[in-house]
Amino acid sequence: MRRFFTLVDVLLVLLLFSEAPWAVWGSPHCDQTSSGVIRPHSVAITEFGAVGDGVTLNTKAFQNAIFYLNSFADKGGAQLFVPAGRWLTGSFDLISHLTLWLDKDAVILGSMNSNDWPVIDPLPSYGRGRELPGRRHRSLIYGCNLTDVIVTGDNGTIDGQGSIWWNWFQKKTLNYTRPHLVEFINSTGVVISNVTFLNSPFWTIHPVYCSQVIIQNVTILAPLDSPNTDGIDPDSSNDVCIEDCYISTGDDLIAIKSGWDEYGISYARPSTNIIIRRLVGKTNSSAGIAIGSEMSGGVSEVHAESLQFFNSKTGIRIKTSPGRGGYVRNIYISDMNLVDVKIAIRFTGQYGEHPDEFYDPTALPIIENITVKDVMGENIKFAGLLEGIEGDNFVNICLSNITLNVTSESPWNCSYIHGYSDLVSPEACEPLGERIYPGHVLDCYHLPTHLWSMSNRKRSSWLRSW
Repeated sequence: MRRFFTLVDVLLVLLLFSEAPWAVWGSPHCDQTSSGVIRPHSVAITEFGAVGDGVTLNTKAFQNAIFYLNSFADKGGAQLFVPAGRWLTGSFDLISHLTLWLDKDAVILGSMNSNDWPVIDPLPSYGRGRELPGRRHRSLIYGCNLTDVIVTGDNGTIDGQGSIWWNWFQKKTLNYTRPHLVEFINSTGVVISNVTFLNSPFWTIHPVYCSQVIIQNVTILAPLDSPNTDGIDPDSSNDVCIEDCYISTGDDLIAIKSGWDEYGISYARPSTNIIIRRLVGKTNSSAGIAIGSEMSGGVSEVHAESLQFFNSKTGIRIKTSPGRGGYVRNIYISDMNLVDVKIAIRFTGQYGEHPDEFYDPTALPIIENITVKDVMGENIKFAGLLEGIEGDNFVNICLSNITLNVTSESPWNCSYIHGYSDLVSPEACEPLGERIYPGHVLDCYHLPTHLWSMSNRKRSSWLRSW
């Protein structure tokens, strides 16, 4: 049935959902920048015998340089400078109170010999390697139990040379799960900025069990057909800020995770307080922003704005399954522009992929309080494919001010969900047919009203122009 709106209705809805009233502009973990940290001690990698010819293996040079710089950790920290050149290396560790600085013409190259990527234990919240049972290869740039560590520079490059790993994966000749390009575990005060990341063997940037993480002004590139080359995967981490990034890869541009089935439930480390803004990119095979599918420790308080996705499969996606447990709640997505995207919004309640046969199929996830607003889309095939779980509805799904130019004659396909919508075109599916205003405002996730004053000027300007 067609719904009719009065001018007063429209003004009230716009007032309620106008420019994001949440506190990202004042979030302290987004305010820090890498340029604000000055290290009193600095050395160049060449001082330790490194050769930037793209052929000489420099793993020992990186390891020796960082071992030397560790003596300055309690003296204000140190910087390792990587000058122009092509610096081939295997995996190496970073240390606390360190800045790894890349010159604009510096390229750190990952070795194409798997022996140069050591094998380590699986993460406890996964119970095994993500792709294969057992252990996994360590990332090229690795840090564990660190404080105050920075990877930055003048837009130098870190290239994982992942094509050989993709080939091994596709031929099923690997014995262990592929390595990430950069991984920090159980670390605090991590900054990654002004660097280009290329051709990761697996996920590109993976902060896991971390807090106070800033990822700014990075470019992440991998072929659109490269397998599982996610861009940035915050995993069981809190206070994460991702902003001003361009990502084009073979999988999710950003995937927020928190452990896998019974292992994630047991480890119980959620991902929370994650801010994403000014993100641009494309992916043929997955989503601009995904949550899951490994979300058994819980994901909440995710705020994302100013998103532009093009030539992609999906804009926003939540992935889960019976057996995951956990929750996804209090998710706020606003100001998203989509062009040539197959599915604007997708919820998948039967994703599958379990680590082993010991998961509990009765461990059902809780998916609730998801708000998506201020979305424009051109040449979209489906507005939404929203599949919950029978007996476990996804609830309080709120859509507002969404206009999509949809090519399919059936723009929405919804099951086992419930929520509300206003100013959505094409008109939302029946389970989201109830209006948000006035009766269901409190069912839709948004920040407390005392924060609204932070965006009064923007709200008033928008209403006047309307």
